[in-house]
Amino acid sequence: MTDQIVPEIGSVTDVVDRMETAAGGDKTTLREVVAALGEASFIPVLMAPALAVVSPLSGIPVFSSVCGLTIALVAGQILFNRDHLWLPDWLMRRRIASASLRRATRWLRKPAGFLDRHARTRMSYLVQPPLTWLMVLTCMLCGLAMPFLELFPFTSSILGGAVTLFSLSLLVRDGLIAALGYGSVGAAAWVGISLVG
Repeated sequence: MTDQIVPEIGSVTDVVDRMETAAGGDKTTLREVVAALGEASFIPVLMAPALAVVSPLSGIPVFSSVCGLTIALVAGQILFNRDHLWLPDWLMRRRIASASLRRATRWLRKPAGFLDRHARTRMSYLVQPPLTWLMVLTCMLCGLAMPFLELFPFTSSILGGAVTLFSLSLLVRDGLIAALGYGSVGAAAWVGISLVG
């Protein structure tokens, strides 16, 4: 799976930078964000919608659903070891106001910097196959769950945080961050059960 990572993108801040670069004109499409990240850079493309769900953009109606579907499709293609990313045209044409995307990237810079400062190679046995497959499968399930969690505040953002942590752990081979990702999934499940109950 590591051969799918674009070398120039090695941190959360790099992903945020590319997202901001894509935000030109009045509107920004998902196609433009993917192009800025690179269509062969599966892990950064997995991370980008997860970061967006964590940001204030998650308040936009159905935005979390679009990001969730994107996460699920990207994760599924990682599991099938594709060498080139494919997303349906109707999804690639989804767009958002560029000003909103730029505000979100500014908001994300502080948490991105925090994660990057504390990420490093450790507990690498947690980021080796078959555990990497379990992580990517968990990302796919998180993405698939997001459309169903639109009515439950914070749950999609927590799952987005989990996918961000898993993506970062794959980028830098940090098993501790992977463990925190599983903890975030557990927290989202607890919040969801509490809201339903």
